[in-house]
Amino acid sequence: MELTGTRVIAADIDTVWAHLNNAETLQACIPGCQELTGSAEDGFAAVVKQKVGPVSATFKGEVTLENVNAPNSYTIVGEGKGGVAGFAKGRADVTLETVDEGTELSYVVDAKVGGKLAQLGSRVIGGFAKKMADQFFEKFQETVEGRDSDASA
Repeated sequence: MELTGTRVIAADIDTVWAHLNNAETLQACIPGCQELTGSAEDGFAAVVKQKVGPVSATFKGEVTLENVNAPNSYTIVGEGKGGVAGFAKGRADVTLETVDEGTELSYVVDAKVGGKLAQLGSRVIGGFAKKMADQFFEKFQETVEGRDSDASA
């Protein structure tokens, strides 16, 4: 399944790039992320707990960055295993471009699932994947722009 999207973030391209490569920012923005360790150079290890339809699982996985063209683009590649729930893997091509309002972040995500998750059907999985991407990029935009809802509370 493929997802695409664009967001304009009110920050310069170097600031957005720095946040895209920061483990603390990424952990705060990934829905259900309980742990994220590592670095952009060496790759990240993550633990993410999610419920997809009737299936709940804790996914343990790894994320690496490829095709890095700082500060303009990269490909983020990840795979997570959730035990009997199955697996999820995917890649996202992320592109940054300077615009009048700040930085335009564009992404193309290609995701695949297997195991029990795949049995839920493409409509359920597609809806879940879109919701996850929307939540991630909304939280990412809030964090980069300094209007993080947790910080202002």
